[in-house]
Amino acid sequence: MSVNLAKGQQISLSKDTGDALTVVRMGLGWQAAPRKGFLAKLTGTREIDLDASAVLFSGKSYVDVVFFRHLVSEDGSVRHSGDNLVGGTGQADDESIAVDLPRVPSEVDQIVFTVNSFTGQTFAEVGSAYCRLVDETTGAELARYTLEGGGGHTAQIMAKVQRDGTGWKLRAIGEPAAGRTFQDLMPAITRHL
Repeated sequence: MSVNLAKGQQISLSKDTGDALTVVRMGLGWQAAPRKGFLAKLTGTREIDLDASAVLFSGKSYVDVVFFRHLVSEDGSVRHSGDNLVGGTGQADDESIAVDLPRVPSEVDQIVFTVNSFTGQTFAEVGSAYCRLVDETTGAELARYTLEGGGGHTAQIMAKVQRDGTGWKLRAIGEPAAGRTFQDLMPAITRHL
Protein backbone atom coordinates (compact mmCIF):
# COMPACT_ATOMS: atom_id res chain seq x y z
CA MET A 1 0.00 0.00 0.00
CA SER A 2 1.49 3.34 -1.08
CA VAL A 3 1.18 6.56 0.91
CA ASN A 4 0.88 9.89 -0.92
CA LEU A 5 3.17 12.11 1.11
CA ALA A 6 2.50 15.70 2.02
CA LYS A 7 5.28 18.16 2.83
CA GLY A 8 6.79 17.36 6.24
CA GLN A 9 4.99 14.02 6.65
CA GLN A 10 6.95 11.11 8.12
CA ILE A 11 6.52 7.37 7.70
CA SER A 12 8.42 4.47 9.21
CA LEU A 13 10.40 2.33 6.81
CA SER A 14 9.44 -1.04 8.24
CA LYS A 15 7.32 -3.73 6.65
CA ASP A 16 3.82 -4.56 7.87
CA THR A 17 5.31 -7.76 9.31
CA GLY A 18 7.60 -5.69 11.53
CA ASP A 19 10.70 -6.65 9.57
CA ALA A 20 13.01 -3.85 8.54
CA LEU A 21 13.36 -2.97 4.88
CA THR A 22 16.68 -3.91 3.39
CA VAL A 23 16.87 -2.11 0.05
CA VAL A 24 14.81 0.94 -0.85
CA ARG A 25 14.85 2.78 -4.15
CA MET A 26 14.01 6.43 -4.64
CA GLY A 27 12.62 6.82 -8.16
CA LEU A 28 12.26 10.09 -10.07
CA GLY A 29 10.04 10.41 -13.13
CA TRP A 30 9.15 13.41 -15.28
CA GLN A 31 8.33 14.66 -18.71
CA ALA A 32 8.75 18.01 -20.38
CA ALA A 33 5.56 20.04 -20.12
CA PRO A 34 4.02 20.82 -23.51
CA ARG A 35 4.76 24.27 -24.86
CA LYS A 36 1.92 26.72 -25.24
CA GLY A 37 1.21 29.23 -27.94
CA PHE A 38 1.13 29.45 -31.71
CA LEU A 39 4.35 27.54 -32.41
CA ALA A 40 3.76 24.83 -29.80
CA LYS A 41 2.61 22.22 -32.34
CA LEU A 42 5.66 22.85 -34.51
CA THR A 43 8.26 22.82 -31.77
CA GLY A 44 6.79 20.12 -29.49
CA THR A 45 8.10 19.69 -25.97
CA ARG A 46 11.44 20.92 -24.74
CA GLU A 47 13.92 18.37 -23.38
CA ILE A 48 14.56 18.84 -19.67
CA ASP A 49 17.42 17.25 -17.73
CA LEU A 50 16.37 16.62 -14.13
CA ASP A 51 18.91 15.00 -11.84
CA ALA A 52 18.35 12.92 -8.71
CA SER A 53 20.97 13.03 -5.96
CA ALA A 54 21.41 11.42 -2.55
CA VAL A 55 23.58 13.27 -0.05
CA LEU A 56 24.84 11.26 2.93
CA PHE A 57 25.42 12.92 6.32
CA SER A 58 26.74 12.10 9.76
CA GLY A 59 24.91 14.57 11.96
CA LYS A 60 25.36 17.84 10.07
CA SER A 61 28.62 16.76 8.45
CA TYR A 62 28.72 15.84 4.76
CA VAL A 63 30.02 12.28 4.18
CA ASP A 64 29.39 11.39 0.52
CA VAL A 65 27.06 11.99 -2.43
CA VAL A 66 25.60 9.87 -5.19
CA PHE A 67 24.60 11.69 -8.38
CA PHE A 68 25.09 11.50 -12.15
CA ARG A 69 28.87 12.07 -11.94
CA HIS A 70 29.42 9.77 -8.93
CA LEU A 71 27.08 6.79 -9.37
CA VAL A 72 28.12 4.71 -6.33
CA SER A 73 28.88 5.81 -2.77
CA GLU A 74 32.41 5.13 -1.54
CA ASP A 75 31.14 2.29 0.66
CA GLY A 76 28.93 0.82 -2.11
CA SER A 77 25.65 1.05 -0.18
CA VAL A 78 24.03 3.71 -2.41
CA ARG A 79 23.80 3.35 -6.21
CA HIS A 80 22.46 5.65 -8.95
CA SER A 81 20.89 4.13 -12.08
CA GLY A 82 22.54 6.65 -14.41
CA ASP A 83 21.78 10.02 -15.94
CA ASN A 84 18.63 10.52 -18.02
CA LEU A 85 19.01 13.73 -20.02
CA VAL A 86 15.45 14.16 -21.31
CA GLY A 87 12.89 12.49 -19.02
CA GLY A 88 10.18 10.21 -20.30
CA THR A 89 6.45 9.89 -20.08
CA GLY A 90 6.13 10.75 -16.40
CA GLN A 91 4.73 7.24 -15.88
CA ALA A 92 7.96 5.38 -15.09
CA ASP A 93 11.15 6.14 -13.19
CA ASP A 94 13.65 7.97 -15.36
CA GLU A 95 16.38 8.00 -12.72
CA SER A 96 16.61 6.06 -9.48
CA ILE A 97 18.85 5.70 -6.47
CA ALA A 98 18.94 2.42 -4.54
CA VAL A 99 19.99 2.36 -0.88
CA ASP A 100 21.04 -0.93 0.73
CA LEU A 101 20.10 0.14 4.27
CA PRO A 102 22.00 -2.59 6.22
CA ARG A 103 25.20 -1.68 4.30
CA VAL A 104 24.99 2.06 5.06
CA PRO A 105 27.91 2.79 7.43
CA SER A 106 26.82 3.29 11.04
CA GLU A 107 28.12 6.88 11.11
CA VAL A 108 25.72 7.85 8.30
CA ASP A 109 22.46 8.77 10.00
CA GLN A 110 20.70 10.78 7.26
CA ILE A 111 20.40 10.55 3.49
CA VAL A 112 18.78 13.52 1.77
CA PHE A 113 17.27 13.11 -1.72
CA THR A 114 17.19 16.09 -4.05
CA VAL A 115 16.13 16.82 -7.61
CA ASN A 116 17.41 19.69 -9.72
CA SER A 117 17.11 20.96 -13.27
CA PHE A 118 20.67 20.72 -14.55
CA THR A 119 19.79 22.67 -17.70
CA GLY A 120 18.18 25.43 -15.64
CA GLN A 121 14.54 25.19 -16.70
CA THR A 122 12.04 25.89 -13.95
CA PHE A 123 9.60 23.29 -12.70
CA ALA A 124 6.87 25.21 -14.53
CA GLU A 125 8.30 23.56 -17.65
CA VAL A 126 8.13 20.03 -16.17
CA GLY A 127 5.05 17.81 -16.27
CA SER A 128 4.03 14.65 -14.42
CA ALA A 129 7.02 14.82 -12.09
CA TYR A 130 7.14 12.65 -9.01
CA CYS A 131 9.49 11.07 -6.52
CA ARG A 132 8.67 7.70 -4.95
CA LEU A 133 10.10 5.20 -2.50
CA VAL A 134 9.97 1.50 -3.42
CA ASP A 135 10.75 -1.68 -1.45
CA GLU A 136 13.30 -3.06 -3.89
CA THR A 137 12.84 -6.62 -2.58
CA THR A 138 9.12 -6.82 -3.38
CA GLY A 139 8.70 -3.96 -5.88
CA ALA A 140 5.97 -2.46 -3.68
CA GLU A 141 5.66 1.33 -3.74
CA LEU A 142 5.81 2.59 -0.16
CA ALA A 143 5.40 6.32 -0.67
CA ARG A 144 4.98 8.88 -3.47
CA TYR A 145 5.58 12.61 -3.49
CA THR A 146 4.27 14.65 -6.41
CA LEU A 147 6.19 17.73 -7.51
CA GLU A 148 3.34 20.17 -7.22
CA GLY A 149 2.32 22.77 -9.77
CA GLY A 150 5.55 23.78 -11.40
CA GLY A 151 6.77 27.08 -10.07
CA GLY A 152 9.72 29.30 -10.71
CA HIS A 153 12.28 27.16 -8.90
CA THR A 154 14.86 24.86 -10.47
CA ALA A 155 15.32 22.35 -7.64
CA GLN A 156 13.63 20.69 -4.72
CA ILE A 157 14.81 19.09 -1.51
CA MET A 158 12.56 16.05 -1.82
CA ALA A 159 12.87 13.82 1.21
CA LYS A 160 15.27 12.23 3.64
CA VAL A 161 15.68 8.88 5.29
CA GLN A 162 17.14 8.92 8.76
CA ARG A 163 18.02 6.37 11.37
CA ASP A 164 15.39 5.83 14.02
CA GLY A 165 16.72 3.48 16.66
CA THR A 166 17.46 0.25 14.82
CA GLY A 167 15.40 1.18 11.74
CA TRP A 168 14.87 4.07 9.34
CA LYS A 169 12.15 6.68 8.80
CA LEU A 170 11.27 8.65 5.69
CA ARG A 171 10.33 12.32 5.92
CA ALA A 172 8.95 14.19 2.93
CA ILE A 173 10.45 17.68 2.74
CA GLY A 174 9.26 19.12 -0.57
CA GLU A 175 11.11 22.43 -0.25
CA PRO A 176 11.56 24.41 -3.47
CA ALA A 177 15.09 25.64 -4.02
CA ALA A 178 17.32 27.18 -6.65
CA GLY A 179 20.30 25.42 -8.14
CA ARG A 180 21.56 23.30 -10.99
CA THR A 181 23.53 20.79 -8.87
CA PHE A 182 23.44 19.28 -5.39
CA GLN A 183 26.34 21.60 -4.43
CA ASP A 184 24.10 24.61 -5.10
CA LEU A 185 21.50 23.08 -2.76
CA MET A 186 23.74 22.44 0.27
CA PRO A 187 22.57 25.52 2.25
CA ALA A 188 18.92 24.46 1.76
CA ILE A 189 19.73 20.81 2.57
CA THR A 190 21.49 21.58 5.85
CA ARG A 191 18.39 23.35 7.19
CA HIS A 192 16.72 19.91 7.27
CA LEU A 193 19.40 18.00 9.19
